[in-house]
Amino acid sequence: MIVDDQAIVRTGMAMILSVEDDITVVAEAEDGVRAVALAAHHRPDVVLMDIRMPRLDGLDALRALTPPGARHTPRVVMVTTFDDDEYVTRALRSGACGFILKDAGPRLLVEAVRAAAAGDSLISPSITVRLLERMMRTLPAPDEETDLSPRESDVVRLVAQGLTNAEIAEALRITVGTVKTHLTNIQAKLATRNRVEIAAWAWRNGYARHETGESP
Repeated sequence: MIVDDQAIVRTGMAMILSVEDDITVVAEAEDGVRAVALAAHHRPDVVLMDIRMPRLDGLDALRALTPPGARHTPRVVMVTTFDDDEYVTRALRSGACGFILKDAGPRLLVEAVRAAAAGDSLISPSITVRLLERMMRTLPAPDEETDLSPRESDVVRLVAQGLTNAEIAEALRITVGTVKTHLTNIQAKLATRNRVEIAAWAWRNGYARHETGESP
């Protein structure tokens, strides 16, 4: 489902996605109120959500679409612009699984939808850099002993490089399911909430500057 208050943006995204054999656009909405109603009817797997919209903005709509304990919650990818850093940070904490810029281009748009459907996260590189810079200034310094296993440390380094779960699995020669298990354990050990915070922690503590298999 595509949610944006600009008809031309919705039309452009729909045209790009509709030519893909494995993607079907089931609904379009012009604001968060309409999005919540249509999501209940169509039950989309992925929602592309604008942040700034009338009536109900993207952040409130995100929370409405992904309440704790819901039987069906779509994977929500936020669509943002360069001046939305604060909104991006808040949306990450509210459960968004990815971010793309409105001018990201067709390939990244399709990749973001596919990544979300597969349970991965895709964030535009320029947004990732800005978020890392912000989070590296605000995250508290962790204890020197992190209790990460060698394999978890490998996963942390690859997350910091921007790899998806499938790419990490290929690099480490393990299954995607095993990668997800490692990420769950890593988030618990580092008290992080998502991949961006894991990446920020890795860069702040020197993990991202070491090759896989080495100790920080």
